[in-house]
Amino acid sequence: MKNGLNKKELAELLADRFDITKKLAVEEVSWLFDEIAAQLKKGNNVDISGFGKFAVKTREAHDGINPATLEKISIEKKSSVTFKAAKALKEKVN
Repeated sequence: MKNGLNKKELAELLADRFDITKKLAVEEVSWLFDEIAAQLKKGNNVDISGFGKFAVKTREAHDGINPATLEKISIEKKSSVTFKAAKALKEKVN
């Protein structure tokens, strides 16, 4: 049994719920995800009330040690996306 929901299935649910074409629903879902990504790339947080908050966390460049060889290595600056679920979403899940 499949576990989860992908972008295509989400668009199909949107199309059925609002009686729009699947093509339009796919465009709308893609636009939403693209806009969230664009805002994060600009350094903005995306806070969706009742769902959660997306943010970019940046870890500065630093020195580290390779645990296998104990050799010093340089680790580059890295950004990653974080998500914190809203209280309302947590309550719906539990």
